[in-house]
Formats: sequence, C-alpha cells, structure tokens
Amino acid sequence: MIAIIDANTLSCLGLVNLIQELIPQAPIRTFGSFKELVMDTPDLYAHYFVAAGIFFEHTAFFLERKQKTIVLTNSDNQPQLAAMRTLNVCLDEPHLAKSILQMHHHGHHEGGPKHPGYPAPSPMEHLPNEHELSAREIEVLTHIARGCINKEIADKLHISLTTVISHRKNITEKLGIKSVSGLTIYAVMHGYVEADSI
Repeated sequence: MIAIIDANTLSCLGLVNLIQELIPQAPIRTFGSFKELVMDTPDLYAHYFVAAGIFFEHTAFFLERKQKTIVLTNSDNQPQLAAMRTLNVCLDEPHLAKSILQMHHHGHHEGGPKHPGYPAPSPMEHLPNEHELSAREIEVLTHIARGCINKEIADKLHISLTTVISHRKNITEKLGIKSVSGLTIYAVMHGYVEADSI
C-alpha cells in the first residue's frame, strides 16, 4: 500500500493518477495531514509520499522509515533534504515519470525491500504480469517508450500504420495503461528499454 500525505489536493490527485497508470492494482490512500495518517494504520504502508512541510514537522517519524519515505518538493535543489529521496512535483509528467523510474532503479541498487527491517515488498516492485505481450507488441512498446510516433514505428518495423495502431490498442488493453508515460514506465521496469535511453 502507498500513502500520500499532502494538504494540496491537486498535488495528491496528480500523483495518484500517475502511480495508478504505473501500477493499476496498487492500493493508494491519501491523507491531508499527518494526524490523518496516524489515525489510520501508519506502519501498514510500503511507501510514504509526503509533502516537505509535513516531513519537516514530523521528521522523527519519517526518518525512522527513511527507506520507504519520498519527500515531495517544489524544486530539485533542497540541501536540507540531501539525505532523503525526493520527488519534484513541479516537473511535467514525462520528467516526473522518469524521476519515479530513477528512484525505483536506485532503490533496487541500494537494497530496497531487501534491507533488514524493510517491510513486505512494495507493489512498485512487482508490476502486473498476467497479460503477456507478444514479441511484436514488445517491439512496438519499446519504440513508444523511445518517443516514436505511429508512422515512425511502422517504418522501423516494416509494418502498416493500421497494424501499429492495432498493436498499441492491444498493449493498452492488456496492460491497462493508456498514457505514453505510463507505457514508458512499464517498458523500463520490465527491462525492455534503459531509463537513460528515453
């Protein structure tokens, strides 16, 4: 489960939508204040996305849960948060998605959920795999993730534009992901493309 703690409703909704594109089945709860979180079951969550103001007011709580805390900021340059993972919520959607990808990649290399004392694996660690993509659909997906438009994909794969559109439709139906940024995140998380190549 993922907790988003932020008094800014619009910021919460935007983050919820982005995470739901990435992990359609992930349970996400939003809290307008730290008090609301505490009145819930705070240690039930695998990740906390917390507004910087709330983080600073309740630093002790979040430092104890540093491995699963991501501080939501309005800029990339916040030296007082140097020891924490941060997410700049002012970025546009593609850059925000890429930041989440880099954070996920960093989490794997730093041990992530394998750290002693870390809670059960997060839904961010395991994306749905019940609908396998065909080899051709994976090829189309990798080109989508690299920013190619339908015509470019058709040219690169030597298939018709109609076939590309059909593959895209099948991919979005199988994965339940409609946006390009969501498909890009899926492609990177499954190793179909490198994060640095997008």
